[in-house]
Amino acid sequence: MKNLFKSKLFLVTISILILFTAGYLFLSSSDDNSTEKYRFITIEKGNLESIVSSTGTISAVTTVQVGSQVSGTIAKLYADFNSTVRQGQLIAVIDTTILYANYKDAQNSLERAKAQLEQSNNDFARMKTLYEKNLAAQSDYDLSKYNNALAKTGANSAVLSLERAKTNLNYAYIRAPINGTVIARNIDLGQTVAASFSAPTLFLIANDLSKMQILANVDESDIGQIKQGQKVRFTVQAFPNKKFSGEVDQIRLSPETIQNVVNYTVVVNLVNQQGLLLPGMTATIDFLIESADSVLKVSNAALRLKPNLEMMSVIQKMQEERMKGLPDSVKTKIKERMTQGGNGQGGMQRMFSGGNNGGARKFAQLWYMNNKGQLSFVSVKLGITDGQFTEVISDKINEGMSVINGILIADPVSNTSTSPFQNNSNQNPQMRRGF
Repeated sequence: MKNLFKSKLFLVTISILILFTAGYLFLSSSDDNSTEKYRFITIEKGNLESIVSSTGTISAVTTVQVGSQVSGTIAKLYADFNSTVRQGQLIAVIDTTILYANYKDAQNSLERAKAQLEQSNNDFARMKTLYEKNLAAQSDYDLSKYNNALAKTGANSAVLSLERAKTNLNYAYIRAPINGTVIARNIDLGQTVAASFSAPTLFLIANDLSKMQILANVDESDIGQIKQGQKVRFTVQAFPNKKFSGEVDQIRLSPETIQNVVNYTVVVNLVNQQGLLLPGMTATIDFLIESADSVLKVSNAALRLKPNLEMMSVIQKMQEERMKGLPDSVKTKIKERMTQGGNGQGGMQRMFSGGNNGGARKFAQLWYMNNKGQLSFVSVKLGITDGQFTEVISDKINEGMSVINGILIADPVSNTSTSPFQNNSNQNPQMRRGF
């Protein structure tokens, strides 16, 4: 039994050693294969759109606040939320008891003023006759003339007072100023309206909810790309899977600073025939700046790739081949350009990586494995981008071509990125297959 146990222990030990040896050989062979150091993606063909994103609030194009110019108690209401009203339609009445009393008092004052004026006219006519016959003194004539003028003024004032009382009485009858829909009612039956200092808002009427607008805030870094007549696509939280369209109508010149960022209001017109969009909804907007159909595109990560030592060696060999036969002065200028801001290797890394010297890049390099399994790269012209993919233009690339998207195994003496998820990380983990 003891010998049998030792035999089994020996077999287990041998098996473990064999597994470790196989694993080591497998990992070693993986390190020697250059394709295991990189992550690849394929160049695709499809559509691209360059957009500027923003948010805004949906509102009616024309909205009118209906107020009251007289104070009083709301006696009757003829309109409610969502009521459709016509211009001139009666929608509310303020209690007219006091206003009607004022109107009748003004009528009585006018009748009294007319009677006084008639009496004054008769007195002045008699006095004028006596004065012309030298039977009345000059002072009596002047006094009669003055009293007659006062009577005329009083009559005119009475007419104006009656008109004012009649107007105030009419103000008690609140009518819709436009055709539209009541979207807000700020009063209730029996509520007191005070119009002493400013006209209170009783109703809010939207003219036409089939034609609405979005007031979007666009920051100053993007406002230069927005043009009048530009197409707009947007969504609202109420219908997250439905896309709506609109058009830029106006770019307002008045700036607004929000959290230390200068913004400009862009007015977007839209059609709301189905009535799905309601005033006050928040819209997530995409302004369509530029678009391209059926173009070759690649992930932006492949364009931002930072070359490792193996790639730098390929670049250096290529540069040496190109510099053969060039004059020494030209060689010197090329070397100075490659070593600007650091050593030669660092200068080339900046030239052949995702960095730029400010502004939008026009060219970039895509790395791939050629038919011989060797590292190589191709320079491509860059087109429009949607933030994730960029149009690439070159007669040396085609749809389905595999290009390097990331570096999985770091150089032993390099700070090249090793993360399979971030190309520009400063970490250096030895990410090998199986660990």
